[in-house]
Amino acid sequence: MPAGQNWMHGAGKALHKLLVSAQRRGCLTAGVYESAKLMNVDPDNVAFCVLATDEEDEGDIALQIHFTLIQAFCCENDIDIVRVTDVAKLAAIVGPNEESGEPRDLHCIVITNPSEDGWKDPALETLNSFCEESRNVNDWVPTITLPE
Repeated sequence: MPAGQNWMHGAGKALHKLLVSAQRRGCLTAGVYESAKLMNVDPDNVAFCVLATDEEDEGDIALQIHFTLIQAFCCENDIDIVRVTDVAKLAAIVGPNEESGEPRDLHCIVITNPSEDGWKDPALETLNSFCEESRNVNDWVPTITLPE
């Protein structure tokens, strides 16, 4: 893996940028069930997947089963996937549901390709490279730390 901690920090910054960009473009779906539904209906349109947990989520067997199924689906459909261990940081980036103002289920976030052709997000390309490098060392679902 290139440059260890620096590579990881760069991936965290890229994920932050991607989440902001995807939300602005309307390409972000949050929630385990909402994301799974989207992946089932249109898997070719899914560009990236983020699974997020906090320490208290580690004992949630139902959530872990969902994660296992989502990970398998992403691997089967060549969708890059990462884990984040701080849901609060994700909430600070993504914010509440725009329609209701309610907190979102941020345990799974899916980034889809926007409708305009030729959209190339440098942050997405950075994360795709990070995931590819991680797979090269048998880390199939790498964990990313979001920047402060």
